[in-house]
Amino acid sequence: QLQASGGGLVQAGGSLRLSCAASGNSFRFNIMGWFRQAPEKERELVAFITTGGTTNYADSVKGRFTISRDNDKNTVSLQMTNLKPEDTAVYFCNAVLAGTKPRFPWGQGTQVTVSS
Repeated sequence: QLQASGGGLVQAGGSLRLSCAASGNSFRFNIMGWFRQAPEKERELVAFITTGGTTNYADSVKGRFTISRDNDKNTVSLQMTNLKPEDTAVYFCNAVLAGTKPRFPWGQGTQVTVSS
């Protein structure tokens, strides 16, 4: 199971930190990612982190978002800074397969709303 938390309402330029708790014993063996889905848009992968800690970001969030993981606690986090109204979306975490496909069924997301 995957459960995201930490969302909220923030003004443009503000920051939020999202956390995701994963159950099961395979967390440390998976590439983990943060996805988001804005109203009337498809879900997109915005950041992922490999088992070795290498990170990758979508161009739209590069330089503003930082993904990290704690394999001992089975958690993955997303530090978001300089938030923009276009970052408004429901954010989800999931393991990532080759490409950008999610591995597991979607868990609970967390709403991020950025006001202008």
